[in-house]
Amino acid sequence: MKSLKLLLRFAVLGGLILLLLIPLLLIRSVITDRAGYRDQAIERVAQSKAGEQRFIGPVRYLPWTREVELKVRDEDGQTRIEKQQETGVEMQAPSRLWVDGVLVPAERRIGLFKVPVYTWQAKVKAEFAPMPFAAVAGRSYGQPYLAVGLSDARGLVGVPSLVVAGRPLPVLAGGGALKQGVHVALADNSENVSGTLPAISQVALDMQLDGTRSLAIVPIGDSTEVSLSSAWPHPLFGGSFLPNRRDISDQGFNARWSLSALATSAQAQLRARQEADALQVDLVDPVDVYTLADRASKYGLLFVLLTFTGFVLLELIRKLKIHPVQYLLVGLALAIFFLLLFSLSEHIAFWQAYLVSAAACIGLQFFYLAGVLRSRALAAGFATLLTALYGVLYSLLVSEDNALLMGSLLLFGILAAVMWLTRRLDWYALNDELR
Repeated sequence: MKSLKLLLRFAVLGGLILLLLIPLLLIRSVITDRAGYRDQAIERVAQSKAGEQRFIGPVRYLPWTREVELKVRDEDGQTRIEKQQETGVEMQAPSRLWVDGVLVPAERRIGLFKVPVYTWQAKVKAEFAPMPFAAVAGRSYGQPYLAVGLSDARGLVGVPSLVVAGRPLPVLAGGGALKQGVHVALADNSENVSGTLPAISQVALDMQLDGTRSLAIVPIGDSTEVSLSSAWPHPLFGGSFLPNRRDISDQGFNARWSLSALATSAQAQLRARQEADALQVDLVDPVDVYTLADRASKYGLLFVLLTFTGFVLLELIRKLKIHPVQYLLVGLALAIFFLLLFSLSEHIAFWQAYLVSAAACIGLQFFYLAGVLRSRALAAGFATLLTALYGVLYSLLVSEDNALLMGSLLLFGILAAVMWLTRRLDWYALNDELR
């Protein structure tokens, strides 16, 4: 059992690494809790102001009713005929739809948390073709109306202006068949059982709508043109459709969509009372400290492992004796870095928090290792290696697309360096030197 002592030492180091998982997991738990508080802050803003907005319309609806006879069974088991009233609507999407507007961004603070909000200064125009409606036995048609759907009508600032064929109409609460939103009544059609509703050459809607973080627009027209601009420099385009053209700079963004009913199932989904496909713009935080801190903490174990590997190489090559307690203290200092980084990043810019935390931890390691190794030169060399390691970690954090490649190259390079440094090491002779 010549290798027993060496294996026992490696087992002790493995146990220390597992022990250091406890503070690392606790730090990740703190980050998760704080991210949850951030989400609660967003909910509070949405409840007090307005939530994420979803815009649909305008859509023309023609309500109808009819009496139907149904067979029902009473408590005695007898079957009887009962008349019931059935209701429904005929729906017509606009033949052409233009949605334009400016998102004016702002931020609301809840404690330490900043929540992006906006005011959408919207200008919407639509055209409707003639709408035929057929005679159905027992069916009578009611008064048609134009409906505009909003996911949170509390966000309306003032009263929207809705002009139909050059005539302003009073805007009423409720989206009719669209549930939430507003609508305007059109010419009464209650005497007709069949016929055609006239074409509407122009519908113009002007409104201001407040929302939180996200705006979605359903391209309901046979032909839909959407144009959005904002001073927010970090938009995230999502939903079912990406912009056909977009320009993003430090001054903001401009985006345009051009869609037809052939490319979307929005009309069929709306008729089926399903959630329709939509295009979406999110005003995202360019540096989400909670995501970055969580990603950084995932590398905590790798930090500890690489540092311990460096200590082991010092022990093997320079014949130094480092006590397991000293390993443990160095590992705890590495773990504290992630807690410092996260707590500081809630108050200052992430890169500044990273710089301060890294400098503090590297300085502490240098001071401690100068005494442990009894050599300022060795301690300075080790601090230099830690600085390089922190630099690589920051590169991994800010370059999410290349993080896997960079991490793989880092591990390969470190493994190659360890193999090169220990290629001539006599492990059996080393084992005999261990006490």
